[in-house]
Amino acid sequence: MLIDLAPLRASKPFRRLWFGQVVSIFGGQLAFVAVMFQVWDETKSSAWTGAVGLAQALPLIVLGLFAGAAVDRFERRRFYLITTLGQIFTSALMASQLVIGSVPVGVLLGLVAMQAAFGAAAGPVARSILPQLLPRELLAGGIALNRIAFQGAMLIGPAAGGLIVAAWGPGTAYLIDALTFTAALYGVLGLPLLRVKGDVRPGLRGVVDGLNFVVSTPVIRGALITDLAVTVLSMPISLFPALNAERFGGDPRTLGLFLTSIAVGGVAASVLSGSYTRLPQPGVVMLIGAGSWGIALGLFAFAPTPWIAFAFLAVAGAADTVSVVARSTIVQLHTPNELLGRVAAAEQIVGSAGPNLGNVRGGVTAQLTSPFTALLSGAVLCIAAVVTVAATTPGLRKSVVPSQG
Repeated sequence: MLIDLAPLRASKPFRRLWFGQVVSIFGGQLAFVAVMFQVWDETKSSAWTGAVGLAQALPLIVLGLFAGAAVDRFERRRFYLITTLGQIFTSALMASQLVIGSVPVGVLLGLVAMQAAFGAAAGPVARSILPQLLPRELLAGGIALNRIAFQGAMLIGPAAGGLIVAAWGPGTAYLIDALTFTAALYGVLGLPLLRVKGDVRPGLRGVVDGLNFVVSTPVIRGALITDLAVTVLSMPISLFPALNAERFGGDPRTLGLFLTSIAVGGVAASVLSGSYTRLPQPGVVMLIGAGSWGIALGLFAFAPTPWIAFAFLAVAGAADTVSVVARSTIVQLHTPNELLGRVAAAEQIVGSAGPNLGNVRGGVTAQLTSPFTALLSGAVLCIAAVVTVAATTPGLRKSVVPSQG
């Protein structure tokens, strides 16, 4: 039942990369809490906190597929290095507020969008190199390890971010984020040359080839549609500042613990990932995880105390991790290497831009109605979407992982 550590022993480049991701994702969580708090502090508007999600989503949507095609055309290690250096530069610009003072919200969102633009290129290459570093039988374990790296950083990062912002302000959180990116650079520099065999048509034609593969492969198409429907309809994070202010006094430490609670459940699900990564039908696992996410958020909407709210968010985090690991396993095992960059870009748009668009939906709905209505309606729509996709996509329900050697 426990997480498989064999990928860390089997591949030194994967081990270095994984360590770098753990450290840099921690810094990213500090920065995220700082951005959300700074935007709310300056505007007191759920629509503006939702706009943070829009600033993160638009670069992924506009650039992601073209970046995926570039990942399949060029040597992947060099491409990954360029995107990592770009993220370091952007984090340093955000940290400059320690010297120049707080920037207007519009400028801050522009920097968030710039960071997301580099992330739009870094995400597909990070996903596509995994099968070049690990044998097929260790892919699911490697994906689960990557997930626990994210959830472990999220477990500590948001709570630490709340304390840092409360004590020293957002600028300090941005500075730490910039420094932690050096660990990501350490991981990338340890990669071997990662060339791709096969010709990729330039420009839009290469992008279309990748999209055609996604659309014509039922198991991948069903997995991405499920995740996109759920995240766009029910992502609650943009509602956290308003819910925190409305119910729990607006303490930034409580805001950080909302995110930490999701991570607690995610870490638990990652530690016990052997219980579901070895199951033969990842599509069924994903559907159960996605539906459980919606149920947990519906219960969170009625939580009367912070600790009960934290408990429901932990259940949601566990369900999300199960769903994400199953989705990524489906994509990695059913995509040829020469298409992985483009398919990984499509997966990133679903996995990253989808939640950001969902945060926009939540923020706008809360502004027009109330945070409670936005949260509960999203949970109900999420459950309805999962049931619909399960009923109309038999290829996802019947997908089977190849036997491990």
